Amino acid sequence: MSEGGGRRVRVVPSLLKLRLSMIGVWAAVTAAASLVLVAVLSALGIPYFGLYGIIGFVVVFHVFQWLIGPYIINAVYRVRELRPDEYPWIHEAAARLSERSGIRPPKLMIAEIDIPNAFAYGSPLTGNMVAVTRGLLHSLEPSEVEAVLAHEIGHLRHRDIIVMMMISIIPAILYYLGYMLYMSGWFGGYSRDERGNAGLILLMGIGLMVLSFVFNLFVFYMSRLREYYADSHAAMTAENGARNLQRALVKIMVASGRMRRRAQGRYSHFKAFFIADPDTGIRAYGDIDRLVEEVKREKPSIMAELFSTHPHPAKRLRFLDNFL
Repeated sequence: MSEGGGRRVRVVPSLLKLRLSMIGVWAAVTAAASLVLVAVLSALGIPYFGLYGIIGFVVVFHVFQWLIGPYIINAVYRVRELRPDEYPWIHEAAARLSERSGIRPPKLMIAEIDIPNAFAYGSPLTGNMVAVTRGLLHSLEPSEVEAVLAHEIGHLRHRDIIVMMMISIIPAILYYLGYMLYMSGWFGGYSRDERGNAGLILLMGIGLMVLSFVFNLFVFYMSRLREYYADSHAAMTAENGARNLQRALVKIMVASGRMRRRAQGRYSHFKAFFIADPDTGIRAYGDIDRLVEEVKREKPSIMAELFSTHPHPAKRLRFLDNFL
């Protein structure tokens, strides 16, 4: 996809700022967590090998979850592999987009559920996979589905599954260390010599658990940045990707808004994987391009987005305007 001079002026600064933001979040979270852990261990005189045990437990748990996660997702969302004779245009689009992205084509899957959405996932045991739902195929045009596929392939290209797993380990370590100190303080101290400091240990444990919650907010922020990054990938690899992805996102919101809340709730277990949060459905009718412009004008709620794994739809649509 060629880039004109005016387009380059707008797109390159946007992507540079996005990449610097992701690097900054990663560095800040890692540095801050390291300082907190060293300060706590030094203050309590806890040997570092005790921390290594906690880190080992958390890492093993997350890796195990990563390895078996695809099997759980397939069971929850009734996912099966898309046969070569089913929707051949999807296979062609995925192969074309994968070639442009410089990766091997993922396994194409279909989730037999009505909610319109798509997600990328996988592990060394299953390989990379991209799944579209039956509801998505009923709601979108082929060109819009292609833009959605490009977004999901962008997640695979950027190794977002591994990146998010690694950064989510940090608040998990803080939480488990905090919980260990909390329980130790509650029952008399970390060791026989520390029983006189049980109250301090208890407070430090509570503080670390609170800090783990704060650090999770940065994990959510990183997740939102990765969504923007995948959106930019779709805009630059799919034909007319930015416009088609804007239309796709709004169509998903409209279709989700027409579904009963109970039906949406059944599929919210892994909504962080979805291209769009199923809870952000809207009740609207009419021309889709007009709806896109209406959503762009919405004012995002800072508090609502703070706890979200996805950017507010209005901000995503306005971000994609950089690629038009």
